[in-house]
Amino acid sequence: MENTSTTRKNSVLQDFFTTCLQELYWSETHLINMLDTMSKAATNPQLQEAFLLHKEETISHKERLEQVFSTIGIEPQAELCMGLQGLIDEGWQVIDETEQGTSQRDVALIIAAQKVEHYEIATYGSLITLAKTMGRKDVAALLIPTLQEEKATDVTLTNIAENGINEEATQEKINA
Repeated sequence: MENTSTTRKNSVLQDFFTTCLQELYWSETHLINMLDTMSKAATNPQLQEAFLLHKEETISHKERLEQVFSTIGIEPQAELCMGLQGLIDEGWQVIDETEQGTSQRDVALIIAAQKVEHYEIATYGSLITLAKTMGRKDVAALLIPTLQEEKATDVTLTNIAENGINEEATQEKINA
């Protein structure tokens, strides 16, 4: 079994890895705008701030992916990610279907955002493992900080929900 850099570079796994990176690049690019919109749609100041902070981190995530592309010798290219497109669409739907200024909207925004975070955590974690498997510890090292930030954002969103928003939403009455 041949195990050269050329073999790895031209492998089916390498192609799959590259496609996943391109999908993440598409996702991070689109999430920048979505996080800005979610911040404006949120009522709770802590949640607004969390979305804006994660927007800044997402800009860094996109830049790290550009470093990864450079490291593996290809131009950054975005490829539509159907999974995250659906989750982004769900975020827009949450905004459209909830009442402005309510804790219920904030709860729905948190859930929509956490679905995205979980998707990203799974994808980044898997790509780190694949990079190591392909002998690209340098690429894995570039992706690890993003995975850590995605996990931290998930924890932040859970804390915000548990520190009042969920309880506040239970007190809101349905408008007839």
